[in-house]
Amino acid sequence: MRSLATGCGATRHALAVRGDDLYETPVEAVTALLAIEHLPPQLWEPACGPGAIARTLRAAGHAVLATDLVDYDSPDQDHAGVDFLMTWPGQPGPAGWGAQAIVTNPPFKLAQAFVAQALKFTPVVAMLLRLAFLEGQQRRGWFTASPLARIHIASRRLPMMHRAGWTGPRTGNSGMAFAWFVWDRSHTGAPELRWFDWKDQGAGAGNQEPGGRAA
Repeated sequence: MRSLATGCGATRHALAVRGDDLYETPVEAVTALLAIEHLPPQLWEPACGPGAIARTLRAAGHAVLATDLVDYDSPDQDHAGVDFLMTWPGQPGPAGWGAQAIVTNPPFKLAQAFVAQALKFTPVVAMLLRLAFLEGQQRRGWFTASPLARIHIASRRLPMMHRAGWTGPRTGNSGMAFAWFVWDRSHTGAPELRWFDWKDQGAGAGNQEPGGRAA
């Protein structure tokens, strides 16, 4: 399935504000998410890059709106020039697109801002982030107040995420620990910690009850 919308009215911001910060997400990470979380049919990927996440989600039957500030000239990207962190007057855009959840791998330096913005638009937000995102005294209070529901920790390091334009070897695992962080506006209480091995995931993709429990 291709897209939730045919146009958008976002104003483009200078790249200096956000920078590209593109490291394409390995398909194994997205396949694992599909196996451990129940995702609704209509999704928005607001930092899509050339479309690595969107491509895998669409292959699993989801309708995905894939947007980014940068134009990657990719058939898997629906709209360029969409600054996810801009101020949306009255917040009309995403509601009109019909997205039910946001799934993305945002620029790490803007991850907290991406989460806060995403929760304005959809009740469920899933973001692939470094495990180090849990650190930081300034984020402690924000985490406590946010509806963080689940943290799925990759027990095996994910395949290497190469920066855009990388022409060297594409083998090996990431040197960083990653996790899928899932926020749910209906969640109360402390988040649940879970672990996954991406080599074990995939066969049960989509066969999950809400909250990631096996059906």
